[in-house]
Parts: sequence; C-alpha cells; structure tokens
Amino acid sequence: MLDVRRLRLLRELARRGTIAAVAEALAFTPSAVSQQLTALEREAGVALLERTGRRVTLTPAGHTLVAHADAVLARLEEAEADLADARAGLTGPLRIGAFPSATQAFIPDTLTRLVAAHPGLEPRVTELDPARVAAALRAGELDVALVHDYDLVPFPPEPGVHTEPLYREAMFLAADTATPGATLDTWRDAPWIVATAGTRCHTMTLRACQAAGFTPRIHHQVDDFTTVLAFVAAGHGVALVPELSATEPPSGVRLVRLPIARTTTIACRAGAGRHPAVSAFSTAVRAALN
Repeated sequence: MLDVRRLRLLRELARRGTIAAVAEALAFTPSAVSQQLTALEREAGVALLERTGRRVTLTPAGHTLVAHADAVLARLEEAEADLADARAGLTGPLRIGAFPSATQAFIPDTLTRLVAAHPGLEPRVTELDPARVAAALRAGELDVALVHDYDLVPFPPEPGVHTEPLYREAMFLAADTATPGATLDTWRDAPWIVATAGTRCHTMTLRACQAAGFTPRIHHQVDDFTTVLAFVAAGHGVALVPELSATEPPSGVRLVRLPIARTTTIACRAGAGRHPAVSAFSTAVRAALN
C-alpha cells in the first residue's frame, strides 16, 4: 500500500523541483525527504526518481504516480469535507490567504460575518502574493485563499488547486491632474511606480506598457496601493491600480480607466470546495462584497 504522506512529498517534488525546496516548504530536513521518497520507491516497486549528482528528476513512472497522487489527495479532501459536514457546527482554525488590497478593503467585514455565523471557527489570515498561494495550499499552510489575475497575466491552472470566480474590477492609470491624455502611451516618458519584481502586479504593468509600445521607466517599486497613490499625488510617478484601491484617490490624482481588468477568485485544495468551512468563507466574502 502506498503511503499518502509520501505521495504528497513526491507531488511537491514535482512542483517545486528540488528536495531542499520540498523540505523547506513542509518543515522536513532534506535527508528526511530523501528517506521518505526512497521508501516510496520501495513501496511502488519501480524507480520514481533519477539521481544525477545532486539533481533529482522524476522518471516517467514518477510522473504517472504524481497524477494519481493528485486524484488520491483530492478524494481525501472530499472525504474530510463529508465528515466535517456530518459534525455539529464548525470549529477550529481556518487558515485564509489574501492579497494586500483585499485585506484592507473587505477581509475585515468578511471575518466579522464569518465569526457571527460560525462562532466556533477561528479564522487566521496570512497576507501573501497570489503567486505563492498554490504552493501554500498544497503544502497545507492555507485552507482557502483569494488570488487575482489580470487580462494580461492569467492565473495558470495549478494541479491540486480548485478555483471559482469571485469578482472582476477595472484597472486605472493613476497620474497627476496636470497631464491630459486617455491612453498609456501618453505616459511613456514618465517615471513609473510598479510592484515588487516577481509579483503578478509587477508583470501586469510591464505587459500593459509593452502592449502600448514602450517599456516603463521604473523609478519606484511599492506593493501597497495606498502608498502608490500617495507617491502619485506627490508627483513621483504614475502607476496602474485596481478599482478596489482607487475608490477614494487623494487630491491631485487623476484616474484613467483602462480596457483591462483584474479578476479575483477563491482558491482551495482540489476536493475541498465542498468543505463546510471553505463554503462558509465563500458565503461570507460574497456577502461582504455586496
């Protein structure tokens, strides 16, 4: 019989690429991960890993087993959801991931509604960039999360992760009131304020400007949109901001609506979408947005 915990390690190795990364994500030592994977190979009766020096890659059999692991782990999530549904009331921690503009705008109201409806739940919020959510869900660090993508930076399908749409919002260019214009090209020579490199927001700004025919002159890298708008108001550059963060721009900031949008989705582990706690969060966040 194949050990489910070892299947999870193999799946994480397929996603993260190195034993060291798997060990760090799942709070193991690298030697412990190696030992567990070796034991899984013995259980499987076939080579799952190919070792070349310090590098480890999956064999064809290993990739086949990862596909089965995704299905097995999803069914276990479904079983946990069914058992939770049979219990009287929701209790215990619910680990929620959210991006910064969501935690500022509507997560506080979401938590209020969630706890009012289910006093036994203990919501615990972690703020993180959507690019890190899939790995955190698969590793069991989160139970449910909000992620976003952009028309120019779609959220890639992630094995082992289930998503459902929540809402769409417009994107705006934030600039000072002195410069007229209604297209990105107007600000090709302006200093730009963008998010930290490696985030989806950063990539979105680069691609939007490139689609308009130029590469932005990046002067500042700031992740918090409230701070971004303060920089714009002070004349330190222009930026792209989502509608969620642009409802009350500071004096001196003009917002130009662009033909691109940001979509927010609810993400959880595959098979966990019917879990009562995940469903309760979905209900609460939708109510907070209405």
